Amino acid sequence: MQHDPAKQFNYSKRKLNDPALDEVLKKFDLRAEYDAELFPVVVPVAPGELLTRMLDEYAPLALTIGTEKARSEFLIAPILAEMRRLTNATLFSGIEFNVDPRRGLNGFCDFLLSRSHDPYVLQAPVFAVVEAKNEKPQHGLGQCVAELVAARLFNERKENPIPTLWGTVTMGNVWRFLKLEGNIVFVDRNEEYLQPIERLLGILSSIARETTGV
Repeated sequence: MQHDPAKQFNYSKRKLNDPALDEVLKKFDLRAEYDAELFPVVVPVAPGELLTRMLDEYAPLALTIGTEKARSEFLIAPILAEMRRLTNATLFSGIEFNVDPRRGLNGFCDFLLSRSHDPYVLQAPVFAVVEAKNEKPQHGLGQCVAELVAARLFNERKENPIPTLWGTVTMGNVWRFLKLEGNIVFVDRNEEYLQPIERLLGILSSIARETTGV
């Protein structure tokens, strides 16, 4: 059977294996910088009462179950919903993002963040993607970068490009951030953690406010 190179980079949730980061970089003519410190200064942001209660109640359950779905539902989604409450971002979960199937840029994204205020239809510009995993975040970097490439192409086609796009691969309790600028992917050399939640919310809020202007 002839190999279809596009399928190798399809980041659909139907795919069992994520594309390797080096393959994605080569495919889309990118290079990576791995020694970046993306958040040298973070202004902590206190969580609301609802998020605090949810993390107290459900974080142990999510980590005990350990599946990607449990981590996504009980940890990642509440944190991103809190970021949405604190900023002017719009959050989409589990939507199909078919940007360029011929290049493998199609499938379902865990979470997309947009500057648009339309809560029903994804509009440009998309400024961040969040990829949920139940294993070490570095295993999802290739998939996350492919999603960032798709987001940039989506914005360009909608004539609403932005210079910086952010991504994160997370297990819920561990987060690895990266950003795409030009043809360079900057991967944060540090991992971020669920606690202290004030620092994590500070990072997420700063990303949203940087791109939404709020």
